[in-house]
Amino acid sequence: MRNVERYPVEGPNALWQVYRTVSRFKAVRNFIFIQIARYCPSLPVKNWIYRHVLGMKVGRHCAFALMVMVDVFFPEKISIGENSIIGYNTTILTHEYLIKEYRLGEVRIGSGVMIGANTTILPGVVIGDGAVVAAGSVVHKDVPPGAFVGGNPIAVIRSGTDQGT
Repeated sequence: MRNVERYPVEGPNALWQVYRTVSRFKAVRNFIFIQIARYCPSLPVKNWIYRHVLGMKVGRHCAFALMVMVDVFFPEKISIGENSIIGYNTTILTHEYLIKEYRLGEVRIGSGVMIGANTTILPGVVIGDGAVVAAGSVVHKDVPPGAFVGGNPIAVIRSGTDQGT
């Protein structure tokens, strides 16, 4: 089970009530800077935006490929260790707005992690140090350190304790 906090809502679905949970100013500001970072070719500039504008915890030499989409409402709930790569067009979510509730959860990605292109990471998951997530995966649960996972939803292809290739 993912580590998320649940907040029930009354009335229309939770997405219709989003601005009760996050200010419009924050959402617009974050959206603008996320779009700049998505297209920016400079890794140091991207990391500066993520750290200093969006409040993410981003380790040294972390590399975000082109078009990575971080959570627009709660990017400060994302932390990524050193020397990790987030692949092209990956989406990292820290919120889910549902019909009768919304959920928030931190996403923690360790050091030396490789996230393949077009991956979706759901709220409340931890991806351990040295893990590899195959392209096109949906990360719906924690990934152990050193594991190689892939699929929709993810399954362990090789555990961190397996020897060989």
